[in-house]
Amino acid sequence: MTHAEPRTQDLWEILQAIPDPEIPVISLVELGIIRTVEWTHQRPRITISPTYVGCPANDVIQEDIRKAMSDAGIGPIDIVTALAPPWTTDWITPAGMDKLRAYGIAPPSRAPTHTCPQCGSTQTQIVSPFGSTPCKGIARCLSCTEPFEFFKCSAT
Repeated sequence: MTHAEPRTQDLWEILQAIPDPEIPVISLVELGIIRTVEWTHQRPRITISPTYVGCPANDVIQEDIRKAMSDAGIGPIDIVTALAPPWTTDWITPAGMDKLRAYGIAPPSRAPTHTCPQCGSTQTQIVSPFGSTPCKGIARCLSCTEPFEFFKCSAT
């Protein structure tokens, strides 16, 4: 480390500024994949959980974390990937849900239909369970006729 040891809260603030590589309007913290930040052996240890096993963005996420910490003068760091318990959409923060909606992606919901992020209608239909990333699908609003992506719901 090149500076005095930062507080854990400082590390969380750095992580809060790192966007998800696949959905850049939401941070890694808001997405809920940053599990813990702690100090071990005089260095930060950051535990992450990918949105699903085999997430193609996992390597990029780790690189982004290392770069952000290095840019802040913090390093070396340890990054641990935790697969258990598995990540769940329940870990997305309320601010993250709002950002998804504002970006045009319906946030995860256990409702029988997805709410259109354009007009707010619940009269929607799934067009495809597969979207631009494995964690999203495509729906269409029957009210405003706009297509939109929806974040697939997962729960623990």
